[in-house]
Amino acid sequence: MINRIRDIRKQKGLTLAELAEACTPPTTAQTIGRLETGMRNLTIGWMDRIAAALGVDPQALVRSDDDEATQIVATLGEAGAEALAKPRNAILPSELGGDGILLAMAVEAASGPYLPGDQLWLRQLTPADAARAINRDVLVPRKGGRFAFGRLIDRQGSLVGILPPGAGQKQQVVDDPAWIAVAEMLVRRL
Repeated sequence: MINRIRDIRKQKGLTLAELAEACTPPTTAQTIGRLETGMRNLTIGWMDRIAAALGVDPQALVRSDDDEATQIVATLGEAGAEALAKPRNAILPSELGGDGILLAMAVEAASGPYLPGDQLWLRQLTPADAARAINRDVLVPRKGGRFAFGRLIDRQGSLVGILPPGAGQKQQVVDDPAWIAVAEMLVRRL
Protein backbone atom coordinates (compact mmCIF):
# COMPACT_ATOMS: atom_id res chain seq x y z
CA MET A 1 0.00 0.00 0.00
CA ILE A 2 1.17 3.50 -0.84
CA ASN A 3 0.62 6.26 1.69
CA ARG A 4 -1.05 9.40 0.26
CA ILE A 5 -1.09 11.61 3.37
CA ARG A 6 1.45 14.10 1.98
CA ASP A 7 -0.38 14.50 -1.34
CA ILE A 8 -3.72 15.19 0.34
CA ARG A 9 -2.17 17.45 3.00
CA LYS A 10 -0.46 19.57 0.33
CA GLN A 11 -3.61 19.65 -1.84
CA LYS A 12 -5.45 21.10 1.17
CA GLY A 13 -2.64 23.63 1.75
CA LEU A 14 -1.67 22.40 5.23
CA THR A 15 1.78 22.25 6.78
CA LEU A 16 2.94 19.29 8.86
CA ALA A 17 2.43 21.39 12.00
CA GLU A 18 -1.10 22.44 11.00
CA LEU A 19 -2.12 18.84 10.33
CA ALA A 20 -0.54 17.69 13.59
CA GLU A 21 -2.49 20.35 15.51
CA ALA A 22 -5.75 19.44 13.73
CA CYS A 23 -5.51 15.82 14.92
CA THR A 24 -7.56 14.78 17.95
CA PRO A 25 -5.69 14.54 20.22
CA PRO A 26 -3.00 16.78 18.69
CA THR A 27 0.33 15.23 17.79
CA THR A 28 3.67 16.58 16.54
CA ALA A 29 4.75 17.63 13.05
CA GLN A 30 7.61 15.14 13.37
CA THR A 31 5.16 12.27 13.93
CA ILE A 32 3.09 13.29 10.89
CA GLY A 33 6.28 13.49 8.83
CA ARG A 34 7.29 9.99 9.90
CA LEU A 35 3.86 8.63 9.05
CA GLU A 36 3.97 10.31 5.61
CA THR A 37 7.41 8.89 4.78
CA GLY A 38 6.74 5.41 6.15
CA MET A 39 9.30 5.76 8.94
CA ARG A 40 6.41 5.00 11.32
CA ASN A 41 3.66 2.42 10.72
CA LEU A 42 0.34 3.85 9.60
CA THR A 43 -2.10 1.97 11.81
CA ILE A 44 -5.87 2.09 11.51
CA GLY A 45 -5.94 4.36 14.57
CA TRP A 46 -3.56 6.83 12.89
CA MET A 47 -5.52 6.62 9.63
CA ASP A 48 -8.73 7.51 11.46
CA ARG A 49 -7.12 10.47 13.30
CA ILE A 50 -5.41 11.90 10.22
CA ALA A 51 -8.40 11.34 7.94
CA ALA A 52 -10.65 13.18 10.42
CA ALA A 53 -8.16 16.08 10.59
CA LEU A 54 -8.01 16.27 6.77
CA GLY A 55 -11.76 15.81 6.35
CA VAL A 56 -11.42 12.74 4.12
CA ASP A 57 -12.36 9.07 4.29
CA PRO A 58 -9.57 6.96 5.86
CA GLN A 59 -9.27 4.79 2.73
CA ALA A 60 -8.32 7.90 0.72
CA LEU A 61 -5.01 7.97 2.62
CA VAL A 62 -3.69 4.82 0.94
CA ARG A 63 -3.76 3.19 -2.47
CA SER A 64 -2.63 -0.14 -3.84
CA ASP A 65 0.94 -0.55 -5.12
CA ASP A 66 -0.58 -1.77 -8.41
CA ASP A 67 -2.63 1.40 -8.97
CA GLU A 68 -0.82 4.04 -10.99
CA ALA A 69 -1.70 7.47 -9.65
CA THR A 70 -2.60 10.17 -12.14
CA GLN A 71 0.18 12.75 -12.01
CA ILE A 72 -0.01 16.54 -12.15
CA VAL A 73 3.05 17.38 -14.25
CA ALA A 74 2.46 21.06 -15.11
CA THR A 75 0.56 24.15 -14.08
CA LEU A 76 -1.10 26.67 -16.39
CA GLY A 77 -0.61 30.28 -15.36
CA GLU A 78 -0.56 33.71 -16.97
CA ALA A 79 2.80 32.93 -18.59
CA GLY A 80 1.54 29.64 -20.04
CA ALA A 81 2.19 26.02 -19.09
CA GLU A 82 5.08 25.41 -16.72
CA ALA A 83 6.55 22.12 -15.56
CA LEU A 84 6.45 21.25 -11.88
CA ALA A 85 9.83 20.69 -10.27
CA LYS A 86 8.45 17.35 -9.08
CA PRO A 87 5.17 15.79 -10.33
CA ARG A 88 2.50 15.24 -7.69
CA ASN A 89 -0.53 12.99 -7.49
CA ALA A 90 -3.87 14.36 -8.66
CA ILE A 91 -6.56 14.15 -6.00
CA LEU A 92 -10.16 13.41 -7.03
CA PRO A 93 -13.08 15.17 -5.27
CA SER A 94 -13.98 11.88 -3.56
CA GLU A 95 -10.50 11.80 -2.00
CA LEU A 96 -10.68 15.39 -0.78
CA GLY A 97 -13.61 14.60 1.45
CA GLY A 98 -16.22 17.16 2.29
CA ASP A 99 -19.74 16.99 3.53
CA GLY A 100 -22.20 15.01 1.48
CA ILE A 101 -22.14 12.05 -0.87
CA LEU A 102 -20.54 12.42 -4.30
CA LEU A 103 -22.69 11.65 -7.34
CA ALA A 104 -21.88 11.70 -11.03
CA MET A 105 -24.08 12.63 -13.99
CA ALA A 106 -23.29 11.68 -17.59
CA VAL A 107 -24.18 14.18 -20.33
CA GLU A 108 -25.63 12.49 -23.43
CA ALA A 109 -26.85 15.54 -25.34
CA ALA A 110 -25.48 19.09 -25.48
CA SER A 111 -27.19 21.41 -23.03
CA GLY A 112 -25.86 24.91 -22.30
CA PRO A 113 -22.12 24.63 -21.59
CA TYR A 114 -22.24 20.83 -21.29
CA LEU A 115 -21.30 18.57 -24.21
CA PRO A 116 -22.07 14.91 -25.00
CA GLY A 117 -19.55 12.71 -23.19
CA ASP A 118 -19.07 15.16 -20.30
CA GLN A 119 -19.29 13.85 -16.79
CA LEU A 120 -20.34 16.14 -13.96
CA TRP A 121 -19.39 15.34 -10.36
CA LEU A 122 -21.82 16.70 -7.79
CA ARG A 123 -21.82 16.79 -3.97
CA GLN A 124 -25.09 16.10 -2.19
CA LEU A 125 -26.27 18.76 0.28
CA THR A 126 -29.25 18.79 2.60
CA PRO A 127 -32.00 21.24 1.56
CA ALA A 128 -31.12 23.32 4.63
CA ASP A 129 -27.67 23.94 3.08
CA ALA A 130 -29.16 25.12 -0.24
CA ALA A 131 -27.89 28.66 0.31
CA ARG A 132 -24.37 27.32 -0.43
CA ALA A 133 -25.57 26.35 -3.91
CA ILE A 134 -27.34 29.55 -5.02
CA ASN A 135 -26.21 30.56 -8.54
CA ARG A 136 -24.48 27.19 -9.08
CA ASP A 137 -25.51 24.22 -11.20
CA VAL A 138 -27.37 21.58 -9.21
CA LEU A 139 -29.16 18.26 -9.61
CA VAL A 140 -32.40 17.97 -7.65
CA PRO A 141 -34.60 14.86 -7.31
CA ARG A 142 -38.27 15.19 -8.27
CA LYS A 143 -41.23 12.94 -7.70
CA GLY A 144 -41.51 9.73 -9.75
CA GLY A 145 -37.75 9.11 -10.03
CA ARG A 146 -37.14 12.17 -12.20
CA PHE A 147 -34.60 14.98 -11.73
CA ALA A 148 -34.26 18.70 -12.39
CA PHE A 149 -30.86 20.05 -13.43
CA GLY A 150 -29.72 23.62 -13.88
CA ARG A 151 -28.75 26.82 -12.08
CA LEU A 152 -30.27 27.16 -8.58
CA ILE A 153 -31.72 30.65 -8.78
CA ASP A 154 -34.24 30.79 -5.95
CA ARG A 155 -35.09 29.22 -2.62
CA GLN A 156 -38.32 30.09 -0.79
CA GLY A 157 -39.34 27.84 2.07
CA SER A 158 -39.51 24.29 0.72
CA LEU A 159 -39.50 25.44 -2.94
CA VAL A 160 -36.34 25.63 -5.05
CA GLY A 161 -36.18 27.31 -8.46
CA ILE A 162 -33.96 25.72 -11.12
CA LEU A 163 -33.11 27.40 -14.46
CA PRO A 164 -32.17 24.65 -16.99
CA PRO A 165 -28.92 25.25 -18.94
CA GLY A 166 -30.48 25.08 -22.43
CA ALA A 167 -31.54 28.28 -24.20
CA GLY A 168 -35.22 29.20 -23.99
CA GLN A 169 -36.14 26.69 -21.28
CA LYS A 170 -38.53 27.66 -18.49
CA GLN A 171 -37.68 27.70 -14.81
CA GLN A 172 -38.55 24.51 -12.94
CA VAL A 173 -39.80 24.62 -9.36
CA VAL A 174 -39.27 21.60 -7.12
CA ASP A 175 -41.17 21.34 -3.85
CA ASP A 176 -39.37 19.88 -0.84
CA PRO A 177 -36.51 17.95 -2.51
CA ALA A 178 -34.84 15.27 -0.38
CA TRP A 179 -31.42 16.71 -1.30
CA ILE A 180 -29.64 19.10 -3.63
CA ALA A 181 -26.38 18.07 -5.35
CA VAL A 182 -24.11 20.96 -6.32
CA ALA A 183 -21.69 20.61 -9.27
CA GLU A 184 -18.05 20.38 -8.14
CA MET A 185 -16.12 19.15 -11.15
CA LEU A 186 -16.57 18.78 -14.89
CA VAL A 187 -14.72 15.93 -16.63
CA ARG A 188 -14.51 16.37 -20.40
CA ARG A 189 -12.67 14.30 -22.97
CA LEU A 190 -10.79 16.34 -25.54
